[in-house]
Amino acid sequence: MTKAHYKRIVLKLSGEALSGDLGYGLEPKIIKSIAQQVKEIVELGVETAIVVGGGNIWRGKVGSEMGMDRANADYMGMLATVMNSLALQDSLENIGVETRVQTSIEMRQVAEPYIRRRAMRHLEKKRVVIFAAGTGNPYFSTDTTAALRAAEIDAEVILMAKNNVDGVYTADPKIDPNATKYDELTYMQVLNEELGVMDSTASSLCMDNELPLLVFSIAKEGNIKKAVLGEKIGTIVKGK
Repeated sequence: MTKAHYKRIVLKLSGEALSGDLGYGLEPKIIKSIAQQVKEIVELGVETAIVVGGGNIWRGKVGSEMGMDRANADYMGMLATVMNSLALQDSLENIGVETRVQTSIEMRQVAEPYIRRRAMRHLEKKRVVIFAAGTGNPYFSTDTTAALRAAEIDAEVILMAKNNVDGVYTADPKIDPNATKYDELTYMQVLNEELGVMDSTASSLCMDNELPLLVFSIAKEGNIKKAVLGEKIGTIVKGK
C-alpha cells in the first residue's frame, strides 16, 4: 500500500472551487470530484479535516461595500460556508465516507457544535470533519479558520486547493505573462511581498505555529492524493 507523507491534514477549499465554471452556486460534478479525491486520501489512512469558504454564495466584503454592517455581512458569509459544508458532507457520505460537520455557530439541527476534542476523536476514527461557519467571529476569513483549526487539531500541513492557479506566482499569471511560479517560499516572503496567498492574519498564525502550507490546483483530478503523498506539486510555504 502506498504510504502517505502526512498523517493529519487540513484541506482548505475556496467556495469558488465548488462552483466550477459557473462562478457561483454549486456545481454537482465538481463536488462529486472533490468528494472522490477526499475518499482516496482517507483510504490511505490520512486523517482529514476540511475548511470550505463561502464565496460562491456570499462574500462579506461585498456586503459591506453595499453599505451593510460589516459584522452582519460576515455572519451571512459564515452561513454560506455551512451550506457548502452540508453539500460536501452529503456527497462524501453518498460514496461511503463517514463525515461530520462542526460549526462555530451553534445550529444543532444540522451540525455538531465545534468541540476540539470531539473533532480530534472523529479524526482518530477516520471520519472526515468539515469545519463550517468560520471562526464564529466577524472580520476573520476562512483562511484564518484553516490556520486556527490546523493548529488546534495538530495537523501537519494545510493543503490549500485553488481552482484557478497551480501555485504561488510573482504576479497574477492571468495578467502578467512574465509571472513565474515559486516552488518554495517563507511566510515572511509572503507577508513582505504581499503575495496574497492568504490574508496576513492567517499567514502570521501559520508562521507562529510552524505550520507548512501547500498551495496547488484542484482543477486536475488526483492532485489532492499527490499532495498527501508528498509529490512535488504547487508551492510550499513554510518557515520564517
